[in-house]
Amino acid sequence: MRHDITTLQVMWNRLLSVVEEQGQALIRAAFSPIVRECGDISAGIFDLQGRMLAQAVTGTPGHINTMAEAVKSLLAIFPVEDMKPGDIYMTNDPWIASGHLNDFLLLMPAYHKNRVIGFTSCTSHLVDLGGKGMGPEGTDIFDEGLRIPPCKLVDAGEINALLVDIVKANSREPIANEGDIYALIACCETGSKRLSGMMAEFDLDHLDPLAEHIIEISRRGTLTAINEVPKGVYCSRLMVDGYESEIELVAKLTVEETGITLDFEGTSGCSRYGINVPLNYATAYSVFAMRCIIGPEIPNNAGSLDLFRVTGPKDCILNAQPPAPVAMRHTLGQMTPDLVFGCLHQALPDRVPAEGASAMYDLPLRSAPEVARDGGEAFAIEFVHNGGTGARPSKDGLSATAYPSGVLGSQVEISESVAPVLIKRRELRPDSGGAGKMRGGLGQRIEVESANGNPFLLFLSVERVKHPAKGRAGGQAGMSGRIRVGNGPDLPSKGEVRVEARETLIFETPGGGGFGSPEDRDRIALSRDVNDGVVSADAARDQYGWSAE
Repeated sequence: MRHDITTLQVMWNRLLSVVEEQGQALIRAAFSPIVRECGDISAGIFDLQGRMLAQAVTGTPGHINTMAEAVKSLLAIFPVEDMKPGDIYMTNDPWIASGHLNDFLLLMPAYHKNRVIGFTSCTSHLVDLGGKGMGPEGTDIFDEGLRIPPCKLVDAGEINALLVDIVKANSREPIANEGDIYALIACCETGSKRLSGMMAEFDLDHLDPLAEHIIEISRRGTLTAINEVPKGVYCSRLMVDGYESEIELVAKLTVEETGITLDFEGTSGCSRYGINVPLNYATAYSVFAMRCIIGPEIPNNAGSLDLFRVTGPKDCILNAQPPAPVAMRHTLGQMTPDLVFGCLHQALPDRVPAEGASAMYDLPLRSAPEVARDGGEAFAIEFVHNGGTGARPSKDGLSATAYPSGVLGSQVEISESVAPVLIKRRELRPDSGGAGKMRGGLGQRIEVESANGNPFLLFLSVERVKHPAKGRAGGQAGMSGRIRVGNGPDLPSKGEVRVEARETLIFETPGGGGFGSPEDRDRIALSRDVNDGVVSADAARDQYGWSAE
């Protein structure tokens, strides 16, 4: 049956609502706060060729864009003709799934009228997979926890109980992990059921006509947007803190009529520790950055993604090869949008923001080893917080905002309810946003203590401590991040820290860079900043030349 373009568009919109319900099923059923409260997930619907047709709005680029390629990898391993109703496949292999072991990716064939018509897939973060846990201290992938090759998690509706038991036996949070696995299963099942219902509603026997419409329209729109970018080659460099030494990220962006290629040639080599990035994850965030500037209104699917290509030499830190440690791959992977923006600013100077905090301040905490031995309460939790975004050409940066990750900040009450911690303070950092015609977004100050008199461990892997976010077009840099214990000295940005029972962990997230000369800032807006405590009177005077008179 042929469908007119209006009907196809209605079905496309219906498909988007189906996949959003799929994503919400995962969030509502999840046990871990990083999933339930922060939205560290992805959910998508794919055609028989493994092409992503729709993604849930809720989710992170690191999960969504890696999922788009991972489905193709799993279909190359598990032939469609061998699948049965109720089968679900999974892996957490970093080079297939989402870049580190803590992300589980599932794939389920969707059936309609007793035959496979497509697939549902999803990804979410599990809080602990054993090993050294979430932290940069591992020196190979084997230090970092349980690695599960592509396998069948559910066989014709029967869950692989042994696999679930193995996951639980290798975790400090076995109950949360089990609950999150069942939430992932529910996500796939919801998507499959709703997809079949939609096809019955529109009297569809297969997805092919809708799939071709979605991909062709998205591809055509993206190609038009690419052709609005001046053709040429644009290069950018970004210095980041690194671990044992500073790291230089290098990019060459080539814009052609047929698409865009990004190459990481010249980027520093791999670290000995777990801040290395598989190329699938670096690609996910790099392409997301390009999509934010080039055709941002076009839906994210196989058609719009296909015109962007990312390459890099093997064993550079953005194309780490097994068995490199990658637990904290987001630390550098989430810096790639600023690297890409450095290229795009040369081509589209009026559309690209200043640098921001970028990498989220993901601070894994867990009880000290002796606590469990002595019969105390053992725990593992991730605090997820964010700094300020860079100022935009016509608007201020956003404060304490998850860009580019999309992972919302941990809620105080939820964190305190699932782990023995007390959050004494959480507030914005005045003056942390870089000065400019448009001001950078503010970072945060957060103070944490033990709530039960036991010490805990902190695993640091953050950025923007040595290298703050730079401004653009005359804008000033934002403030650097800071981490310390009590009145002690500032801690390095990477490593393991022990916080004793009566000590206070203090961390301050970075601010975003400013855009344009501070002298050009609107005086009314500046006065409002001072009155609201966003900018101190001293900073307003020194950076903006402002006077209260």
